[in-house]
Amino acid sequence: MIERQVDVTTPDGEMTTFIFHPEHGGPFPVVLYLMDAPSIRPALRDMASRLATTGYYVMLPYLFYRGGPYREFGASDEDMHARRELMETVTPTNIVGDAEALLAVAADDAAAGDGRVGVVGFCMSGGLAIALARALPDRIGAAASIHGAWLVRDTPDSPHVGLDPVQAELYFAWVEDDPTAPLDTIPVMEQALDDAGVTYTIDRITDAVHGFAPAGERYDRQASELHWERVHALLQRNV
Repeated sequence: MIERQVDVTTPDGEMTTFIFHPEHGGPFPVVLYLMDAPSIRPALRDMASRLATTGYYVMLPYLFYRGGPYREFGASDEDMHARRELMETVTPTNIVGDAEALLAVAADDAAAGDGRVGVVGFCMSGGLAIALARALPDRIGAAASIHGAWLVRDTPDSPHVGLDPVQAELYFAWVEDDPTAPLDTIPVMEQALDDAGVTYTIDRITDAVHGFAPAGERYDRQASELHWERVHALLQRNV
C-alpha cells in the first residue's frame, strides 16, 4: 500500500492531502474521502487505507487549511473551540474549488484513473459530498453521506437544494437521533431527491449515534460495517 502526503494548491491556499492506493496494478478509480469535524487523525487515515486496499486511489484532504497549516486536534477545550471556528471555513460552495484542485493532482498521477469519481463524506462533510455531486455532475459518479450533518439548511447552497444536475447515485447513512440532522429533515431531502430524479438509498440508523463510523468512543461496529458494505457496493456500481 502506498501512502504519501502532498500539498495541493487550491484557489484559497495549500491544502495538505494524504493519498492512498495499492502498490501494484492500476490505474485506480479516484475517491475523495472528506474528513469529519474532529479532522484527520489515525482512525480516519486507517479508514482511507482500508478503502484503498480494495482498489481505489483515495485522497484525504485537510479541509481546515484556510485557517492554518495541517495539525491534529486533541480533546482539550481549546482544540474543540478551534475546530468549531475552522468548520465555518468550509462550505458547500468553496469545497468545489478544493475538489477541482484534488482532481487536477490526480490527473497528473499515473496511479489514478480518469473516469467517474466517488466522494465519501462524514459528519460535516456529508453535505459536502452531495454538494460536489451537484456541482460536478460530469465527474462525480457516486457520493455517500455518513452520519452527515446540516444536510438541510436555510441557505441557498444547502445540500438539498438544486439537485437537478446530479448524475451520481447517492447514499445516506442517516442517524435518526441526530441533532445535527433532525429526523423531520429526512422527508425534505427525500422530496428534493425524488423531484430531481436522483437514484439514492437512505439507511435510517436507529441503534447508533452520530459519529458511529470511525474508531473512537462513538464507534458502533454494526452500523459502521453497514456503511462499509453500502459504500463498497455504491462505488463498485458507479466508478
